[in-house]
Amino acid sequence: MGGPPMKRNACSFGFGILLCLAITSISLAQSAGGSADIARGKYLVEQVSLCGDCHTPHNEKGEPIQAQLLKGATVPYKPAVPTPVFADKAPNIAGLRGWEEADAIKFFMTGIAYNDLPARPPMPQYRFSKEDAAAVTAYLKSLSPAGKPAAQGK
Repeated sequence: MGGPPMKRNACSFGFGILLCLAITSISLAQSAGGSADIARGKYLVEQVSLCGDCHTPHNEKGEPIQAQLLKGATVPYKPAVPTPVFADKAPNIAGLRGWEEADAIKFFMTGIAYNDLPARPPMPQYRFSKEDAAAVTAYLKSLSPAGKPAAQGK
């Protein structure tokens, strides 16, 4: 039969410990990657794309109201020439309620929503890399989705 019972049990125990350590390290690496994606997404949303300029209400001094970060707002400017599809309200994008992750990533990569409609001006049609689009999506989905959901393709 393969050796004394004590030696087999010790080997099984050692293998079990190694397996647990491997699973734990994989889990920690995945959660660290998620945190890194959220931090990168926050940077892209707040410092690069400046989403809050339109999607966050501002007070009378023109400062963003942090308690309503990305919860939707009236667009603070109008087009120079009449534009029939110009959106005068920016939707609530906190939490990305109503958006599947894959649809949101595609939108941030192409500017085209799940229903094949482009974003309405003044929303730019961003061309994020897949990694950056996933990071933006992870950050927005991490936010509390109070208020009305963002309309897809509008």
